Amino acid sequence: MSNPQQTLSIIKPDAVERNLTDEIKAIFVKNNLMIKEDKKIQISKEEAAEFYKVHQSKPFYDDLCAYLSSGPIVVMILEGENAVLHNRNLMGATDPKKADENTIRKLYGISIDKNSVHGSDSVENAKKEINFFFKS
Repeated sequence: MSNPQQTLSIIKPDAVERNLTDEIKAIFVKNNLMIKEDKKIQISKEEAAEFYKVHQSKPFYDDLCAYLSSGPIVVMILEGENAVLHNRNLMGATDPKKADENTIRKLYGISIDKNSVHGSDSVENAKKEINFFFKS
């Protein structure tokens, strides 16, 4: 592996509620992303607000925080070659209707808000997001 990287992935409340955790994990593993660590947790609205702080000026911020804290989530550290980009490609576009065929959001996403998964958008944010959920 020339460029092993880590990224954070979250299986969001809509997917956990529909028992899709194992299917989604299988997609990562099948596509050469190792799940280094994972845990099922429930976060408070305050924790969600802290996690999504980068979006706080956007109109969807409050809904996003309410949604992420609305039920159990599964947080994972994925590791593999160019993991950040690889995971984003596997997830597909934020809006499931616009996501490519066979991406996680196309397969399981319900709406632009309930799109089943989150993934870090850069190596820098991946480090921050991993630390947020997996403080060593």
